[in-house]
Amino acid sequence: MSDQPSLATPLSSVWANRKCFLVCCLVSMANLEYGLDSGVIGTLQAIPGFLAVFGYPDQFIPGGYGLNASKTNTTKQSTFQQLITSLPILGGLISSLASGLLSTYVGRRPGLWIACLFTLIGVAIQMSTDNKGAIYLGRFVLGLGNGFLQTFSNIYCAEVAPAHLRAIMVGLSTEWILIGSILAAAITNATQVRLDKSSFQIPLGVLLVLPVVLAVGLFFVPETPRYLIDRGQSGAARRALEMLRGSSLRPEELELEFVEMVKGIEEEKRLAGTLGPLDVFRETDRRRTLLCLGVSTADSGGSGAWFLIPYVTYFMLISGVPVRDVFHYYIINTCLGLVVCNAGLFLMRHVCGRRTFLMLGAALNGLCMLGLAVSSTVVTSPDTARACLVAFVSLFLIVYSLATGVATRPVATELVSTRLRAWSFGLTVAVGHLNIWLVSFCTPYFINPENLHWGGKYGYIWTASNLICLVWYYFFVPEMKGRSLEEIDELFEKRVATLDFKGFQTGIREEAVRDIQSGGHRDAGGETKSEPAVAVQEHQE
Repeated sequence: MSDQPSLATPLSSVWANRKCFLVCCLVSMANLEYGLDSGVIGTLQAIPGFLAVFGYPDQFIPGGYGLNASKTNTTKQSTFQQLITSLPILGGLISSLASGLLSTYVGRRPGLWIACLFTLIGVAIQMSTDNKGAIYLGRFVLGLGNGFLQTFSNIYCAEVAPAHLRAIMVGLSTEWILIGSILAAAITNATQVRLDKSSFQIPLGVLLVLPVVLAVGLFFVPETPRYLIDRGQSGAARRALEMLRGSSLRPEELELEFVEMVKGIEEEKRLAGTLGPLDVFRETDRRRTLLCLGVSTADSGGSGAWFLIPYVTYFMLISGVPVRDVFHYYIINTCLGLVVCNAGLFLMRHVCGRRTFLMLGAALNGLCMLGLAVSSTVVTSPDTARACLVAFVSLFLIVYSLATGVATRPVATELVSTRLRAWSFGLTVAVGHLNIWLVSFCTPYFINPENLHWGGKYGYIWTASNLICLVWYYFFVPEMKGRSLEEIDELFEKRVATLDFKGFQTGIREEAVRDIQSGGHRDAGGETKSEPAVAVQEHQE
């Protein structure tokens, strides 16, 4: 037997880890609400019944209604369009910042329950009124709920998933967002023919379903083992890990994973000593936080996705695409996005790493935006221009779902330390919401006919930003595929260079094996855990 024992991570299948996969499916369903809301509010802006209540008639705008300033009535300077899109993002920013404090004291599951409550209240307010002030309040409260839902669900999945399946289980959030967008498109497409309040109240009412289902489902999932270890509840953490892993690991492999978690968290506490929002910018955590913020900013503020996602139907409408075709294109694009999202998860798991996928996404996003901008500049035929616009918008949404949208969340959750994950990731989600808010708030001024009226030429800006993202990914984002969260902690603690991450040999797993073999590991309650040592030794022999 070797003097330096080691035990390779078992690369079990998704089916073998079906218990954990189903738990992550349920928890990541929280992101369905975000997809539903983004899809509903984006498509409502092209529904005559919604525009008749909250907009104004304008014969110069395709569709016959507008939401902002009118060419025939320059005194009507409503900011309604910007606010209904940006206020949920602002609410999400605030709740994401608060998630670190909430998570520290109540945990991941209670945080999701609180999120469900905020979401229900926000939707109920919007359904019960046609007063714009009340709508603003409802949008903001819904944003608070969505911020908590996204933050806690992604943290949960990152902390419970096996290392080799973490990209898939965290990437489920992107799938749920796309499913939400598809459902929103289908529902609003069915209600677009209505000319009364039910045209928007029915889609909004669907938003009530998810928080109820999620709140009930959370009673059947455990708290994350890493959070329980951090809070000194080692026995509960072991039971949670056993439930999550099921039969995918043998007893000695389960023990090894548990000991590795304990050693990693204990080492973090020993080196840091404090836990608070300022710690994310201290020592090695500074690098990790800045990288995480950079990845989030590249996605939310650099890719151009949030120029199109909230406004895609409205953008097509003011470009002359018929209302009926707008909804059909939207449904087709979101369905294709879901298909390529699954392809992206498969490729990231079996073919290439996260870093490569992020660079691929930036390159493809930039090319699509360049095509959109150039065609809008040089094409003079209205029919050809509309066809080019539809084609490049569709291509962008598809390649974004294939690469950038799939890879960003797994990378962001991996980059931050276990001890500060709620604080760091909460800050990252908040900065992402700030970027989305800025892009969403400014976009109407660039694309609306009564403002700059750039239309597709707006793509030039996003071509340049994607090029910057591509260069940044290459030089600064490390490859973390297949690493446990504790191994990633060690890599950053040792200040390993970005390009050396992939081949660097960590030592925490070997240390955990030696602890088990020596029978010296004790849990938080002081109880020696030496029985599995024999099993580990037999496995190695």
